[in-house]
Amino acid sequence: MNEITHVVKRSGAIVPFNPDRILNAIYRAAVAAGGRNRQQAEMLTEQVVRILKETTPEGHTPHIEEIQDIVEKVLIENGHATVAKGYILYREESTRRRKADSKHASRPSGNIPWSKIWRVLDWAISHDLHTVEHLNRRIRAGEFPQIVHESEAAYEDDVSVAAELIAERSDQLKMVIISGPSSSGKTTSTIKLEQRLNRRGLRFVTLNVDNYFFDLEMHPKDEFGDYDFETPQALDLPLINQHLVQLSEGKEVIIPYYDFKEGKRHLNHTPLKLEKGDILLIDSLHGLYPKMSEDTPDSKKFKLYLEPLLQMKGHDGHYLRWTDIRLIRRMLRDAAHRAYQPQATLEHWHYVRASELRNIIPYIGSTDYVINSGMPYELPLYRARLFDSFVKWDQQYKDDPLREDAYERASRIRQMLEPILPVSDDSPIPGDSVLREFIGGSSFSY
Repeated sequence: MNEITHVVKRSGAIVPFNPDRILNAIYRAAVAAGGRNRQQAEMLTEQVVRILKETTPEGHTPHIEEIQDIVEKVLIENGHATVAKGYILYREESTRRRKADSKHASRPSGNIPWSKIWRVLDWAISHDLHTVEHLNRRIRAGEFPQIVHESEAAYEDDVSVAAELIAERSDQLKMVIISGPSSSGKTTSTIKLEQRLNRRGLRFVTLNVDNYFFDLEMHPKDEFGDYDFETPQALDLPLINQHLVQLSEGKEVIIPYYDFKEGKRHLNHTPLKLEKGDILLIDSLHGLYPKMSEDTPDSKKFKLYLEPLLQMKGHDGHYLRWTDIRLIRRMLRDAAHRAYQPQATLEHWHYVRASELRNIIPYIGSTDYVINSGMPYELPLYRARLFDSFVKWDQQYKDDPLREDAYERASRIRQMLEPILPVSDDSPIPGDSVLREFIGGSSFSY
């Protein structure tokens, strides 16, 4: 029996063989299919490893694709067809995405709110903020406070439009779902939206879906011990769906409570009921995910989506990536409010992005309105605060095949930030700005 010490990644890099990666993949597929039997996943992993050792010729280093073929075979032969199907579909989806990236596909995507993008781009051009060069020019001219004012005004207008649309449907609405990928500004936007609607006499009752997390021991984790909270399957979706139906029908439910210190959920903890005129307010990363509210008619839901849809070209002529902006935001927020080091956020981001592409981005087209939370002025602040760290990470991860994703992002963001003029003084930024959610100093309590 051949002892497996290394495997070949798709990039061609050779890395140490770690059975925990197989366990993690199998358990993730099981969770996605509704199962959470970790002991069963461990048994299946042992079978995969045994077959791999038995079938790998002496001196041969197996490719990741060979291992995945064995995983599919073991899942099917052990009667886990549903889990195998999810594993195969995810594998095919990843392959398609890699091919599209490698060809720099330019075909328009249905996952992008194009009409909104054009309006944001038009605004950026009219305010001379559509390239890093133009941004730098305005900063040199001493116009940073004016850029802040213009950016905040555009965002506030977006929130006001959303409030108007909700108010127009208030007679039939039972819930407002505010969604968007990580660090898009949902919390601040929810507060601002609620303020506007309260002035119209509308009452909101908040449902915190974090209380529906499964116990920590039931979450998948990787070989580094990193838990994945980014997937919607980390939540008890059937229970959320059931409670939303009951609440929309005027019934009382007993919602659970999740203790993050213990990593445990306590059922039947807090009674909740919508009185006449109440509207349920849900701020959730996965609010658009169909299974969360599939049994509540669309006529009773208003779905709002947030994203920093910044339209600005860098020195290379390419538009800056929204995911990179959100990664920086989350680094700052995690460090300030969660005692989580920026480097750890960078290393975890591949989970965040993978879940977004599977579970959030595909459903943008189902939203009722899109708010742009991107601020051109945030880039100079990030240049001053984190550029040196990205330079360090760019070098640190350069030759680490286990951290290819972290290296790619660190290198790209370093190049993005390098030509931007740094601004250290954040005093022109209002205390109720959406950006204060990430850089600190907010007048709101989160």
